[in-house]
Amino acid sequence: MFERAIDEILIRLGRTVLILADPDITRTEEQKAALMKSVNQFAVCASSSQDERVAALACRLEAAVNFHVPGRLH
Repeated sequence: MFERAIDEILIRLGRTVLILADPDITRTEEQKAALMKSVNQFAVCASSSQDERVAALACRLEAAVNFHVPGRLH
């Protein structure tokens, strides 16, 4: 039950970060650096989740960020 609640929180957080990955929203270098930190932290949290939705969202975030800011995400 606790894991399910954490997964739901991760999904909401990931969707919010995905919105921020839009080039029309995140424009400055400072904003891009903050986005990288958010995506990296999401990936750390998502790695312990067994929920396929969380894993899929992590992949979408990585793809969106790599498209928006190529070469900056590990």
